[in-house]
This record gives sequence, C-alpha cells and structure tokens, in this order.
Amino acid sequence: MPKGPFLPSEFVPTKFSTGQDKADFGNTFLHFIESEWARTAFSKSFYNRLSMCFGHIAHDNRTQFYEEWFSSLAAQVQFLKHTLRFPCYGDPEYTFSDVERAIQREIRNRNYLTRYELRLAEEQQATDLALLRQLESKYRTPVGERDLEPRIATPPVDQNPVTPIQGSLF
Repeated sequence: MPKGPFLPSEFVPTKFSTGQDKADFGNTFLHFIESEWARTAFSKSFYNRLSMCFGHIAHDNRTQFYEEWFSSLAAQVQFLKHTLRFPCYGDPEYTFSDVERAIQREIRNRNYLTRYELRLAEEQQATDLALLRQLESKYRTPVGERDLEPRIATPPVDQNPVTPIQGSLF
C-alpha cells in the first residue's frame, strides 16, 4: 500500500533515480506539509533532494534551509508560492520535473496555499489586536475615570479687551 498519492508507475526513471525514488520524494514532500513542517520530518535525504528541486539552491546546511523556508507561517506561505510558481524545467528522464509538476497539482488540489494564507491572516489579526489592546490600555482612560482626570486650567478670557495703540517710533 502506498504511503501517499504518488505511485512509482507515474514517473519516468532517470539514470540515477527510479520511479520509486521519485514517488517517495513526492509523498515525503506532502507528508512534510501535512506534518505542519515538523523539523523531525525534514530528514537529510529529503533536504538533499528538495534543495535540487523547484529552483532551490542548497543553503550552507539543512538548518539554514529549514529556517529560511519553514520557521514561520509567513515563510511557509512564501515556500508554497515559490513551489507553485516554479515552471518545472527539464526532461523527466534527467530531472525530477515530472514529480515537481505532480506535487504542484496536489498542492493545488489540497488547497494548501489558501489554507496557509488564511492562517497567516488570522495570526496577523491576533497580533494586531494584541497590540491594539496594549496601546489602548496605555493611552485610553476608562470612561468612569475621565471625570477624575486633572484638567489643565485655561486662563480666563477678558470680556473687555484693550486694543493697544502704537505711537510713532520717530
């Protein structure tokens, strides 16, 4: 029984990778998203292949790659956008382009980008509301305490103002 939607028969083997290797990568990719980008699911072998797909370049190490793309909701949304925009160059006999296209289709079918954009918007709203509450508690005075606030006295207005008359300076 397959561990995901991709079967080896769907992919063209390369000189160095079998159809099973390609299917395993695609299924691991989707499992990684389903795990909500769990660091434990980001294995070295998965990183090595991912860093060569979707136009990624290898970072200095797996940790930096993970931090760049998966450490926050905003980064995860950027990763999904990047993955979906990539044109999947190359001949499947020599590249993983067939798997890349299949992964893109599955990401669209599962609506991952919209789901993560919604989560990001909710996170931003929660952050904004927390900041609003903090600023309101700092700068707004509760209604019942407004009468207790010291008021700055304004000088009384003279009802009969005297208009100064200027004489000659010479």
